[in-house]
Amino acid sequence: MPELQGFSDYKKEHYESSAFTTLETSGEESLFLRHGGTRLTGTLMRQSIYDLYLDTALGEMVVPKVEVKCHTPASTSETVAPLIKIDKKVAALALDTIHAPAHRYFIKNKTLYPLTQERQVMFLTLLEGEIIKGLVEDFSRYDVTMRLKGGIRLTVLRHAIYDMRDKRGRCYLKWFQNKAKDWKRSKLYT
Repeated sequence: MPELQGFSDYKKEHYESSAFTTLETSGEESLFLRHGGTRLTGTLMRQSIYDLYLDTALGEMVVPKVEVKCHTPASTSETVAPLIKIDKKVAALALDTIHAPAHRYFIKNKTLYPLTQERQVMFLTLLEGEIIKGLVEDFSRYDVTMRLKGGIRLTVLRHAIYDMRDKRGRCYLKWFQNKAKDWKRSKLYT
């Protein structure tokens, strides 16, 4: 039976891991972009199932994970801002955080895996209209890591995603891919 070559192994290794776990062990200062347009710079000290405990210039802060849209190393914060564009139509929808996983805009793992291997430019649109253009570098159950222009790494939390498209405008969300099955067109599908 045909399958995506290497997908099972990738999923075993990456699926349950979280970028927050990596960030927690690194001690690296990060910029967190939050819903509502706020930004927060700090170091992730520890985490619980639902919260992040950050060491910031204002002291320790507890931030619910669902409030975080994405994060990047603090050293790249000035470079990242001009790379994020805004889709005014999506921003005008005034979408709020989606707490219930069943109501989120979902991207299938089968769809993401070939993108990590084939290195094609993708456009992720977030709930508040931000457009992130880059290569899908990594993904887990909780996040998608993109490599932006200049090699900047930006990790987007899956709950913050509104849409994902390629250069031609082809949709990569679950509702579309259930019919299109683009992963079957991948060279990895054997």
